[in-house]
Amino acid sequence: MDLFPIVLLVVFAVVLFVLPARQRKRMQAQAQALQESLNIGTPVTTTSGLHGTVAGLAERTVDLEIAPGVVVTFARPAIMEVRSPAVAPVGGTPGFDGTTGFDGTGFDGPSNGTPGGRPADGPL
Repeated sequence: MDLFPIVLLVVFAVVLFVLPARQRKRMQAQAQALQESLNIGTPVTTTSGLHGTVAGLAERTVDLEIAPGVVVTFARPAIMEVRSPAVAPVGGTPGFDGTTGFDGTGFDGPSNGTPGGRPADGPL
């Protein structure tokens, strides 16, 4: 019975120190693998939620193209994940080509003849 408190303290120490250290080491290995997988043209998401395509790589930074001709520079650790390339459905992109809207009208809002359901002469 005298050993029970010591065993309990050892188990407590393992839970508090060893298990989180293993988790942290695993996360660092995943982050390193992500950094090594970056190539020009790879679609990524940053920690702030910005989606872009890798346009350039440096030792500590990565250039992301967020729109045609718009390139921003981020620190490499700001890259959170590599996304799958977007694949357009057969026949075009729904809601943007004016033929197949989300509600079947060609527009993504109420069908009153204008995009988004705005009045024809109202503010955008």
